[in-house]
Amino acid sequence: MFSFLPEAVRLGLEEARKSARRAKGRLSVHDGDQTYRIRRFWDSGFALDLDGSDRLRGYVDIYDGPQHLYKCLVVSSADDGDERVFEFKWATPVVTQPAADFVRPDFVPAGLLEN
Repeated sequence: MFSFLPEAVRLGLEEARKSARRAKGRLSVHDGDQTYRIRRFWDSGFALDLDGSDRLRGYVDIYDGPQHLYKCLVVSSADDGDERVFEFKWATPVVTQPAADFVRPDFVPAGLLEN
């Protein structure tokens, strides 16, 4: 589609597209002290930029800005064009409350007013 444009203009458009995608996405992968921005995310994996990303294996954490979303076990990766695609074996959602060992009722009043 951009084959008729000069090389400098085409590269400028590509860089603008990459920076817009980086600014839009808030998902990131944390592997110890390393943090990588996620380009795409789906049920069984995610994709990172090829340059600047290492091959991840093992336990990683996925964040949406400051909010911790998942703990994942990354099992494989492959290079696909300008991105590195990772697959994980499982992704467990992070919960903020402890697990309940009883059945919670569907309706819980916000407060109790006494006479």
